[in-house]
Amino acid sequence: MIAILHGYLLEGSGSNLWTRSIVRSLVRNGETVHLMCQENHPEIYDFIAEAYRYRLDGSVETWFKRDVPYPGRCILHKPEIGDTLPVYVWDHYEEFPNVVPMVELPDEIIHQYLELNKKALRRILEEHPITVLHANHAVLMSVVAMEISRERGIPYSIMPHGSAIEYAVKKDPRFFHHAREAFRQAQRILVIGKEMRSRVLQLFPDIPDLERRLEELNLGVDTQQFQPIENNQREGNILRLIDRVKGYPRGKSPDQSQQLVQEAQHLQKPEGLKSLLQKYGQYTAKNPDRDVEAKLRSVDWSREKILLFVGRLIASKGLQSILAALPEIFATHPNSRLLVIGHGPLREAMELLVFALSSGNRQLAEWIVNQGKALEGGDPTPLITVANYWKWLQERGEWETYWKKAQQFMTPERVIFTGYLTHAELRFVFPCCDVAIFPSVVAEAGPLVFLEALSSGCFPLGTYFAGMAASIDSTADYLPVDAVEAMKIRADERWTVHDIAQKAPRALELAPRVKTALRQVAVDRYDWSRVAKRFSNLLHQLQYDA
Repeated sequence: MIAILHGYLLEGSGSNLWTRSIVRSLVRNGETVHLMCQENHPEIYDFIAEAYRYRLDGSVETWFKRDVPYPGRCILHKPEIGDTLPVYVWDHYEEFPNVVPMVELPDEIIHQYLELNKKALRRILEEHPITVLHANHAVLMSVVAMEISRERGIPYSIMPHGSAIEYAVKKDPRFFHHAREAFRQAQRILVIGKEMRSRVLQLFPDIPDLERRLEELNLGVDTQQFQPIENNQREGNILRLIDRVKGYPRGKSPDQSQQLVQEAQHLQKPEGLKSLLQKYGQYTAKNPDRDVEAKLRSVDWSREKILLFVGRLIASKGLQSILAALPEIFATHPNSRLLVIGHGPLREAMELLVFALSSGNRQLAEWIVNQGKALEGGDPTPLITVANYWKWLQERGEWETYWKKAQQFMTPERVIFTGYLTHAELRFVFPCCDVAIFPSVVAEAGPLVFLEALSSGCFPLGTYFAGMAASIDSTADYLPVDAVEAMKIRADERWTVHDIAQKAPRALELAPRVKTALRQVAVDRYDWSRVAKRFSNLLHQLQYDA
């Protein structure tokens, strides 16, 4: 029997989504799986049959027990760990008043966190016939698995994800040491594709026999949830989404967006931009916008062509590159719109960039691009992909034409910011969109949103490197050569915006013709059920190898 150790929630993206998806698929496949994590609302996941809280005083509280509509079941265990949640990158987490990047935490807090998790895991192992452990991330659950494995002789595996490696292991010798020891003693390390395999081997070149213990396990997609629909069914999907978010807590108001734009027009110096953005960024970002229903109803879903961006609104995810390409895309396809789904510290800057382009306010646009990452709290680094594109236009004598197109075609209502939506809502959105664009400038082992687009019959474009390149290459046996090429955004930041501007219009034309083939790639290669079976086989084999 498998126990999965995950230090965070089930909602959200990245490792949270991986955990949620793999557990649901294991349960669908008839397995009983134990999950130790910090999920606050296990009742909303229909695959969780039992849930328990492990109190600080050592008591165990039964949260609930119920039947589930699957042949297997998940038993969830939530250890209480106090007020502090160690994370890789700061974000808002319900129930934790002190969310801190772990590199900023003292040793005693890290030690306490590990001990509380180990205490809960010991109790779980005493009461359940668990035979193998799986830890998400290079730290810190890997350390819990390693130390309990030493005590109990239970084999364990680790699945590293990029955030822990980049923001903890590489930045702090303490976590490098923790990760190195956990990897050295793990019976198996599961890596999401060749890019993560290479990253692990480069990180720990001196660990004996490491390469032999690496196993590739590709990401998946729930093909039952993400399914294509006909154009005349899109409005119905959006109405179901609207019904789902009824009663949800809300984030940004339309007044905040309007007042941001009004005040921005009176800025005299670029130094005032950051404080203005902060002033109108005061709301709960991890919620849908207050007027999201009106925004979604404003779209003619059966007739308009819909471009989609889903992701955190930070420079590294690349929304600014899409916005800079919109004058060209909208000029070619005047009946298209862009839907922006996500939250993040760059949202207000991106709203102002849309306004600046549509109104011809070049000074404001240049302030945003030049200040770049400083506007999201980082180093004062320009938004280089946009700066490169604008320079290229100027050198070619196309700068004035670009701004004329922006003012003529890029009206603010054609770019819709929805705020944050979960994957439970995204399942309704993806099939209603024609083209999804993911121009990340950082290497990702496996972008799940790319696979969700494929499964929904939505034509995806992505930066052609790391895990995204592998996902694009996997379509080659199913799609015409020109369609595969249209998916590729060059990783060279000199050409990011240029490629989006040239390839997104082509993708809009190709999308209806390759919709069925896109779906087939997802079904044949990425269905979570297949991934879960391989995951289960790899872990159960550890019992016999131990």
